[in-house]
Amino acid sequence: MTRVVLVGPPGAGKGTQASALSERLGVPHISTGDLFRAHVGEETPLGLEAKRYLAEGELVPDSVTNEMVKERLAEPDAKVGFLLDGFPRTTKQAEVLGQMLADADVSLDAVIQIDVPEDVLVDRLLSRGRSDDTEDVIRRRQQVYRSETSPLLEYYADILVTVNGVGGVDEVSERVLSALDDRG
Repeated sequence: MTRVVLVGPPGAGKGTQASALSERLGVPHISTGDLFRAHVGEETPLGLEAKRYLAEGELVPDSVTNEMVKERLAEPDAKVGFLLDGFPRTTKQAEVLGQMLADADVSLDAVIQIDVPEDVLVDRLLSRGRSDDTEDVIRRRQQVYRSETSPLLEYYADILVTVNGVGGVDEVSERVLSALDDRG
């Protein structure tokens, strides 16, 4: 069974790694971004609530995000494991996730931090060519990530594994798989 949370700054390759690893490990990649898009697109009650906040340019409250994740983790394919990408982002969300898993009598196997130097992240994100991706904006996002995520890394210190995220997709995937094997 593989229950893993992937963390890393914008541009670290969490989504890319989660997709690659999901296939190799035979567990679903669960992305909060995908959950939001699916719920909003299907106009579920949670999607309509999220849409209200998004339309006003506000953050979707944890209660809505938590419920989306809880519903997704209850689906049959997630019973054998999962790769969470984008959740939890805060220690409050981590506590909620811990309770969800405890209720199902399971726990996380590892939290994988994909570590990439900031200058490499900036280059990666600038190369995407998005108009809102200026160097200043990208560096600000990196600062926000560090300040918001460092408490989460401390929270998960006992199951945290840091992996070098510089290199090709397969190369980084191998590092993650090796780190998971080392954890047993």
